[in-house]
Amino acid sequence: MTYVVTEACIKCKYMDCVEVCPVDCFYEGENMLVINPNECIDCGVCEPECPAEAIFPDTEDGLDQWLELNAKYGETWPNISEKGPAPADADEFKGEEGKFAKYFSDKPGG
Repeated sequence: MTYVVTEACIKCKYMDCVEVCPVDCFYEGENMLVINPNECIDCGVCEPECPAEAIFPDTEDGLDQWLELNAKYGETWPNISEKGPAPADADEFKGEEGKFAKYFSDKPGG
């Protein structure tokens, strides 16, 4: 099992999860974070820390797309080990549906 970051993170990217991760398995894209499933130790401390409620265990149904996305970009985006500032407009996008189709960027963060 691993944890995955889902669509709710897009354009929010609060980063509270990064702060508590004991193994630094988060990777930063331009407008979201992902968890590298090969590095995640399944501790679950990140899940309750996410204000956008974007992190789930991969055992939940319907997360195959997100597991693939986390695995792919967890190999190419830069690792992040410290909490940075959330986007100024993050709260405006919190809870919005359909963010992947509208806003997802495959560009690395930094």
